[in-house]
Amino acid sequence: MTRTGLEAITGLSRPTVAERLAVLESAGLIRYSSKRVASGGRPARVIRLNEKARLIVAFDLAEEGCRVGLTDLRANLIEQVLVDTAVTNGPKAVLKQMIAAAQDLVAKCAPDCPIGGIGVSLPASVEYGQGRSVGWSVMVGWDGYPVRDHLQQAFGVPVFIDNDVNLLVLAERHLYASEFEHLLFVKVGTGIGSGLIVDGRINRGAVGSAGDIGHTRVSGYGDPVCRCGNVGCLEAVAGGWALARDLEQPELSPAEVMRFMRRGDANVLALMRNAGRALGEAVAFAVSMLNPEAIVIGGEIGQNNDLLMAGVRELVYQRSLPLATKNLVLRHSQLSQDGLLAGAAFLAVDELLDPDRVDAWLGQ
Repeated sequence: MTRTGLEAITGLSRPTVAERLAVLESAGLIRYSSKRVASGGRPARVIRLNEKARLIVAFDLAEEGCRVGLTDLRANLIEQVLVDTAVTNGPKAVLKQMIAAAQDLVAKCAPDCPIGGIGVSLPASVEYGQGRSVGWSVMVGWDGYPVRDHLQQAFGVPVFIDNDVNLLVLAERHLYASEFEHLLFVKVGTGIGSGLIVDGRINRGAVGSAGDIGHTRVSGYGDPVCRCGNVGCLEAVAGGWALARDLEQPELSPAEVMRFMRRGDANVLALMRNAGRALGEAVAFAVSMLNPEAIVIGGEIGQNNDLLMAGVRELVYQRSLPLATKNLVLRHSQLSQDGLLAGAAFLAVDELLDPDRVDAWLGQ
C-alpha cells in the first residue's frame, strides 16, 4: 500500500503516518519496494511488510514426535525438522529436545536473523492467557506445567501457545478461507476436536475448552467407553483410536485405517459410514448453535474422506434448520501436513504485529 492509501484507511494525518512509518522502517519491519503506482501526481512508492525482519519458531508437538519449523513474518516455511520424542516423556525432557532442535535449526538456516517470537501447537486444551495445558488430555503429566515460561526463559522472546485444532482453523482461514468471518474446523484423527472462528477471531471460550466436540455425547451408538473416562463420547465412536479398537487392531494408526478404507475393506467401510453419521449428528448441533458460514473437515481421517463427509452432510442437512444451512459451505480442508506449523507461525505473527504489542516492542 502507498502512504496516501494508509492515510485514507486510517484517517490519520500525513505527518502522523509519516512518523509511524519512519519508526517501523527504522526497526526493519517495513520496506519501500521498487514498485510505484499512479497517485494523481508523482507515482507513489509501495510500502510492504519486511517479512525477513524476524524469524518465527513454530513447534507442532504431537503425541509421538514434534515438528520444529522456521518461518518468516508471513508464516512462509523456511525449514523444518522432526524431533523423535513422545509427550509421555514429560515436559522437561520433551521441551529440552525441542529447544535444542530449534537452536540447531536457527544456527543452520538463519544465524544472523533475530527470532521475533515463538508459536506452539499442543494436542490438549490450553489456558491461553497462562500458556499451559489444562485438564484431561493425552499429555499426561503436563497439566498446569508452565510451557510458555519454560520456552521464554530459553529464547528470551514472546511465546504463544494454543491447542492444535485452534491453530488448524487459524491456518485454514489465513490461507484458504479468508472470506469467512464465522468458520468451524473439525479435525478427525486419532481424536476429534474443533476450532471456531467467530467474528474473524478464534473463540477459545472461558477456559480454553471451546470446540471440544469429541467429548460430546452422541446417542444411538451404544455406550462405548472413551479414553477420557466418560461413555458415549463422539470420539469413542468416530475417533481413529475407536475405529482401530472396533477393528480389533488397536495398534493401527489413523493413516493405516485410511489405507484399509481405500483398499475397500468392508469392515472399515461400514465403520466409516457409521462414524460419518455420528460426526454429522454432533456437527448438526454445532450448526444450530453457532450458525457458521463454513464447516471444514480435516485431520488424518477427515482429510479428503468423501465417505465420512457424506455422513456429515446427510445429518447436517437433515437435523439443522434450513435457515442455518441455506448458504452453508461444507468442504474438506486444503491444508497440507505443514498446517500446524503454519498455524503456530500465524498465531505468533498475529500477536507480534498487533498494534499495541508493536508499540511495546518498539518502545513507543
